[in-house]
Amino acid sequence: MTQPPHDEPTARSQEELREQVEHTRHELGDTVQALADRADVKTRAREKAVAVREQAGAKAQEWSGQARSKAAHVAHTVEEKLPEPVKQKGVAAAQGAKEKAAQAERVWQDKAPQQVRDHRAALLAGAGAVLVACLLIRRRGHR
Repeated sequence: MTQPPHDEPTARSQEELREQVEHTRHELGDTVQALADRADVKTRAREKAVAVREQAGAKAQEWSGQARSKAAHVAHTVEEKLPEPVKQKGVAAAQGAKEKAAQAERVWQDKAPQQVRDHRAALLAGAGAVLVACLLIRRRGHR
C-alpha cells in the first residue's frame, strides 16, 4: 500500500475522505483477521489433524484394495494349479465355511450390542487396516 505525500490532499470532499477511511478500515480488519488466523495454533493443529486423518483413511483404503486384489490374484493362481480332488475338498470346505459364517451372522445379530452392530463396517475396516499395516511392517522387516 503506497501512501501519498502528506502535503497533497488525498480526498476532494468529505464524502470521498469517509470512503477512504472506510476502505482503510476494511483492509485493516482483513489484515487483523489474517494475523489472528495465523496465531490460532489450536485451530491450525485441528485442521492439520483432520487432514492427516483423511490422508490415513485414503491410504488404508488404497492398501486394502491392493491387498484384496493381490489375494484374488493369488487365489486364482492357486485354483488353476490345484488337482481336481483338492478342488472338490476345497469347495466342500468353502460351503461349510459359508454355513458357519451365516450361523455366526445370526448369532452376531442376536447377541451383539446395538452400538457395536451400528459401527460394524468401521470396526471391520479398522481391523483390516491394522492387519495390512502389520503385514507391511513384517514384510519390511524380512528384507
